[in-house]
Amino acid sequence: MNSPRTTLYRDKANAKLLGVCSGIADYTGVNAIWVRLGAIALTFLTGGMTIPPYLIMGVLLNKKPQHLYGEPEEQRYWQRVRQSPQRTSREIRARMRDVDRRLAEVESFYVNSNPRLSAEIEQLR
Repeated sequence: MNSPRTTLYRDKANAKLLGVCSGIADYTGVNAIWVRLGAIALTFLTGGMTIPPYLIMGVLLNKKPQHLYGEPEEQRYWQRVRQSPQRTSREIRARMRDVDRRLAEVESFYVNSNPRLSAEIEQLR
């Protein structure tokens, strides 16, 4: 089951025509102007063969929900997830290892500097 944040939508809020190019730009994290210029160039290069798929996508794709992202940082995070899920999971694992390491250092500090706490922990074992 796809998360609503990993689905391609038409972005009617930033649309020029049907919102397909702005939806692709939101999905990939590329600036919408580059997607639009690429679509125009591809239309001329293929002799208009991109127009039917554009219209089909304009009809079939759902509109982007208004409050899909809470803030811009969340939008950038989900764009990175869509671009490379493996890289994103590696980054999260690395952050969690760092948090775990720092937590172990804090725990070690408090246990080593507090003999009463250390004795209580030993009694619990």
